[in-house]
Amino acid sequence: MKAYVYGADGPLITDIAKPAPEGTQLLVRVRACGLNRADLGMTKGHVHGARGGVGTVLGMEWAGEVAELGPDARGVKVGARIMGSGAAAFAEYTLADHGRLFHVPSNMNFDEAATLPVALATMHNAVVTNGALQAGQSVLVQGASSGVGLMAMQIAKYKGAKLVIGSSTDPTRRGRLKAFGADLAIDSSNPGWVEPVLAATNGEGVDLIVDQVSGKVANQNLAATRIKGRIVNVGRLGGTHADFNFDLHAARRIHYIGVTFRTRTIDEIREIFDEVKKDIWPAVEQRKLQLPIDRVFAFDDIGLAFAHMEANRHLGKIVVTL
Repeated sequence: MKAYVYGADGPLITDIAKPAPEGTQLLVRVRACGLNRADLGMTKGHVHGARGGVGTVLGMEWAGEVAELGPDARGVKVGARIMGSGAAAFAEYTLADHGRLFHVPSNMNFDEAATLPVALATMHNAVVTNGALQAGQSVLVQGASSGVGLMAMQIAKYKGAKLVIGSSTDPTRRGRLKAFGADLAIDSSNPGWVEPVLAATNGEGVDLIVDQVSGKVANQNLAATRIKGRIVNVGRLGGTHADFNFDLHAARRIHYIGVTFRTRTIDEIREIFDEVKKDIWPAVEQRKLQLPIDRVFAFDDIGLAFAHMEANRHLGKIVVTL
């Protein structure tokens, strides 16, 4: 089967053996894949958790059909249309755990479905489970123009946030954030961005920051969060190391929470997928939670898809079809 593999000279499409499902796994005939920032890093040889390096089949998000079941797989049938996340997605076939997937709604095609698993699981966990957002509260999403950022704002609105603020350093993308739930859009590269956040919250700061930037905005985040507010560290596009004002953190009594899928057990990941199904799945089926597709590429042009991502001018998801 065809797969996109990181080789000794970089990523390339090559032929590899089709995998066989074991235990609770199932074999998926992949029809579409969503690109993510972590994938871009791995195309350059970076390690993401336990994955990466020569021989790695790239990709982590897919939609397709169940081709075969492992002996302990439950809750899904051969032929079912599903979407999910997991290793080695950029291939004609991939393996999935039976608890790390969603059934594709009947009103959704594979391209659309491939945009959703990572964003839904990541941001429901960040906004609702760890962020503890309650109806009537305020939230700031740093890095809001990414696929997961757009989903974070939509989930916040769906859960009753009274004020949703999104950040983007690109003026064109910033101008489009209101279509995805933002009441206010800010430029986090502007040194004075904390002021409009405070002005919009009567000087108190937001109840919750979902931070995909970190790095250089860490101390500004502290200043923009209300006393006893929460910051959930989801991503570190602005840097993994930076100055941190521990005194401000303590004075504002902020709960600072780090999240990642890299160190979670399969049982923890299954629980996250279950929470999405129990809490917000009706909104997915009703298309109240969805992501725009920026561009679709054929699998043979997957290198062009990553070049498009690296140019960093897209809004929403880049999809590759097989």
